[in-house]
Amino acid sequence: MTVDLARLHCIDLDQPVLEGFTRFISAWVYHDERFTVLVDPGPRSTIPHLCAELKKLGVDRLDWILLTHIHIDHAGGTGELLKTFPAARVICHPDGIRHMVAPEKLWQGSLQVLGSMAEAYGGIIPVPAACIGYDETVGDTGIRAYKTPGHAQHHLCFLLDDLLFGGEVVGVRSPVPEGIYMRPATPPRFFLDVALDSIDRMLALHPRRLVIAHYGLVEPAMEYLEIGRRQLALWVRGVETVAAAGDEGMEDRLFAWLREHDEVYRNITQLPPDVYARERYFLGNTMRGMLGYLKDREKAA
Repeated sequence: MTVDLARLHCIDLDQPVLEGFTRFISAWVYHDERFTVLVDPGPRSTIPHLCAELKKLGVDRLDWILLTHIHIDHAGGTGELLKTFPAARVICHPDGIRHMVAPEKLWQGSLQVLGSMAEAYGGIIPVPAACIGYDETVGDTGIRAYKTPGHAQHHLCFLLDDLLFGGEVVGVRSPVPEGIYMRPATPPRFFLDVALDSIDRMLALHPRRLVIAHYGLVEPAMEYLEIGRRQLALWVRGVETVAAAGDEGMEDRLFAWLREHDEVYRNITQLPPDVYARERYFLGNTMRGMLGYLKDREKAA
């Protein structure tokens, strides 16, 4: 099938209580006469808004809910959404299914890592086991699912014709006035070779367009996939370089190193102040994931 972009809709799931969380979290809907698919319903706190926006679009049924991964900001609202659309079938990575069916461990882990941010997202309610599963082919939609560990071990990408729903396979993008701003997103546990392999397999698909969960529909997809691949290797080298000089002030030193060496990341200075603050906060998460990888690599040597 050919993707009709007029039937593709982005629903922003802004978090007004969190600094810079506008045009950052979103759900994507593809709606035609044959099926309706929603990718990443977002956190539970925004499900009422999501349902209201679906109603405005004339969506009265969801056939499929596709989860790129089970992190709370992408999948935390799935159980809540199923109260409104109980006939929907959820596609999830096999390693994530048990956490969606019994989410207490996922919720406690979210609280531990995100703290008050997780509380703003809202709690997680179970997804009925009968509603969730994994299949490489999503019914008769023509959509194919691909296992793409890297950002998370339970990460999936979904290909609809020449449109790739990429989740966070290449990290995070924010619109800037000139050029491109992107950065990796590598929370623990991170494995560079695994993440690079996932991107390579998405490059081999030669998609035309790419939906980056954080944030937006971009084209040409190949350019953004290639940027994400280069950044992963470059950032690992940067973290290794600054770590060799000791722990004190490491994050600030990494920020300075990246602004010097990463021509894409240095566009962070074009972001609005609140989005800039958000992105500086998340730099620490990415750095810690890469530090863990470097330590594991050293132990294995």
